[in-house]
Amino acid sequence: MPFIPHTDDDVRAMLAAIGVSDIAGLFEEIPPALRNDALTQVPPPATEMAVLRLMRERAERDGSYLNFIGAGAYEHHIPAAVWQIATRGEFYSAYTPYQAEASQGTLQTLYEYQTMMASLTGLAISNASLYDGASALAEAVLMAVRLHKGARRVLLPRALHPVWRRVVRTLVRNQGIELIGLPYDPHTGQTRADAFPADDCAALVVPQPNFFGVLEAVDELTDRAHQRGMLVIAAPNATALALLRPPGQWGRDGADIAAGEGQPLGMPLAGGGPYLGFMTCRAEHLRQMPGRIVGRTVDAVGKPGYTLTLQAREQHIRRSKATSNICTNQGLAATAATIYMALLGAAGLGQVARTSHARALQLRDALTAIAGVSAPFSGSIFHEFVLKVQTPVAPLLQALQAQGILGGYSLVNDYAELGQALLVCATETKTPADIERYTDNMARIIGRRFQPAPCALKPS
Repeated sequence: MPFIPHTDDDVRAMLAAIGVSDIAGLFEEIPPALRNDALTQVPPPATEMAVLRLMRERAERDGSYLNFIGAGAYEHHIPAAVWQIATRGEFYSAYTPYQAEASQGTLQTLYEYQTMMASLTGLAISNASLYDGASALAEAVLMAVRLHKGARRVLLPRALHPVWRRVVRTLVRNQGIELIGLPYDPHTGQTRADAFPADDCAALVVPQPNFFGVLEAVDELTDRAHQRGMLVIAAPNATALALLRPPGQWGRDGADIAAGEGQPLGMPLAGGGPYLGFMTCRAEHLRQMPGRIVGRTVDAVGKPGYTLTLQAREQHIRRSKATSNICTNQGLAATAATIYMALLGAAGLGQVARTSHARALQLRDALTAIAGVSAPFSGSIFHEFVLKVQTPVAPLLQALQAQGILGGYSLVNDYAELGQALLVCATETKTPADIERYTDNMARIIGRRFQPAPCALKPS
C-alpha cells in the first residue's frame, strides 16, 4: 500500500480486538534465541518527503532516456488504473487456483482474459499459463508436432526474433524435432513463401510483423503451408492485432495456433521479471493445448461459476499424460492485461496501434532523409523498421545514448549480412518533438563522422 493509515488508537483497538496487549505479543511463538535484538544496518527514520527525495535521487543515477528500442519489448502508455487495481491484495497475492470454490474471483479474471485473447486472435480457445512469448512459441511448436502425428520438422523463418529462435531450439532439441530456417527476401524483408523444403514438415511459424518490423504475406504463407499438410503457428504482435486481420482469418482457413508475447498489454518494460506469454488455438486442437484453461459453468441453482478444465495437461494431475510441464498461471500479468484491454476497449487499442504506426512512418521518413541513412526493406511496416547506416552502429548508438536517446537495437551480430544496421521502434508514447530530437541528433552525429579531414597544406 502507498501509506499506512492506522493511527496509534487504531493499532490499540485492533490489538484489543484479538486479545493481545502489544505488537510484540503477535510474535510470542518465535523463540527468543531466534530473534534479532536490533536492526543495526537500517538507517534512522526519515519523513515521507525525505524518503521520496532520496528515492528520486537514486533513480536519477540511472538517467532518463528517450527510448526508441523495440525488438520484442515495447514501451506503451499504461493507464494508472491498471496496476492500481492489479496490485490490490486479492489479485496481487493470488496464485494457482487449484480449489475452484475458494478462487472464483481469480478464475473469473482468467476467464475474461482468455475471452479477450481469443477475440483478439480470432481463434476459439485460449489458455492462461505461459511465461513469455519465446517459451509460448516453443510450446506451440511441441503442440503442433503432437497434432501432426507424422513429421517432426518445423519451419522457423530467419526473420523471426533471434532470441525466440534460440529459446525454441533449446526447448525442443531433445524432443527429436528439427527446426528448418526459412530465408527472407533481401529487398522486401518478408519471409520467402517459395522457399519451403521438399520434405514433409509438421508446421510453419509465421510472425506478424516479423523481427524487422515488416508485415508478412500471411495469406500466401498460410495457404501454402496448409496445402503441404502443415499446421500454421502465428506469432503476432498483440498490439498490431487491433489493426491487422487476426490469425484466425489468415488465408482460406486461418492459422491453427497463435502464440506470442503479451507484454504490450499493460506490462512495463522493467516489470521485475515476469512478462506474459499467450496462446490460442482452434477448438478441435483443445486437447493438445498446454497450460491451464478456465471454463465457465453454472452450479446446482443456476448461478455462474468458474473452474479449471482438462487439468490432465498439467504435471499436477496424471503427469504421465501431461502435454506440458508448465507450472505457472501468470495470474498477475494476465490480470493486468485484462484490466488494460478492458480500459482501452477495441477502439482504444486500435487507436494505440494506429498512432504507433503513424509515428513509426514519421520517424522512418525523417531518418532516411539524412545522408548516409537508408531503409533496406520495401515491405510495409507496423511500428518498427530497419535502418542501414554508413558508419559503425555501436559508436553511433553510444553517441546517441550520451544525448539521452536509446536509438535502437543493433542487428550487426544477429544479421551480419545486413552490414551496419539497426532496428528502430516508435510507439504512441513518442511525440513529433521526440522524433525531431532523435533526427537532429542522428544527423549531427552522422554528419560529424562524414566530415572530411582538414587539409594540412595550403593551395599555392
